[in-house]
Amino acid sequence: MALQIGGNCHYHPMRAGIGVCVECRQVICVECTTQFDGINRCAACLAKMSRVAPGKAAASDFRVASIAALLGVFGVVWGAVYWLVSLVAS
Repeated sequence: MALQIGGNCHYHPMRAGIGVCVECRQVICVECTTQFDGINRCAACLAKMSRVAPGKAAASDFRVASIAALLGVFGVVWGAVYWLVSLVAS
């Protein structure tokens, strides 16, 4: 439920405000209020939250690929050592 306040909506000046966005602190009407995780936010702030910074996604993908490559190299080295040990032992 939105915080009860007075004033008009920041985005719709002709409509009564029913709450304040927790991110931008603007007065918002019932149509502008979106509850996310039990907290009221305006559509503009919700859109900002959903965007991923351009560098962050690429860095995360690179990190996952690096870990996968290291695990692959480790598997190849481990297999080669195991194969050599089995040759020497027989």
